[in-house]
Amino acid sequence: MKTLTLPLKKKWFEMIKSGQKKEEYREMSLYWKCRFLPNYNDYDLEYLIAHNSLHNDCYERVTEELERHILKHFDNLVFTLGYPKKGDTSRRLEFKNPRIRIGTGRPEWGAEHGKKYFVITWEEK
Repeated sequence: MKTLTLPLKKKWFEMIKSGQKKEEYREMSLYWKCRFLPNYNDYDLEYLIAHNSLHNDCYERVTEELERHILKHFDNLVFTLGYPKKGDTSRRLEFKNPRIRIGTGRPEWGAEHGKKYFVITWEEK
């Protein structure tokens, strides 16, 4: 089973915990594209990021996959309040069947108006 773990700031963690916030956003950056698109391990991301460049083959592959919206599947989703110590369940929220799509988000939940994001939604456990 694959688990997606995302650390959050207190404001967003508490809103999700209370049930007020129903989706989380991640930038459409190289880092998140490579995490959410298949075969991201095929490329040396540390080198690409450090040199602020993207090899043409990687760029074309990421762009093609992004346009087709082929996104990785995760079985579980874990939100953490910051980076808690192992076993600190008070700073962890667990959900099942996360869904990732590309779209815009709600400004009251942290998204910029009209900007595209990876939008992550979930089911209660």
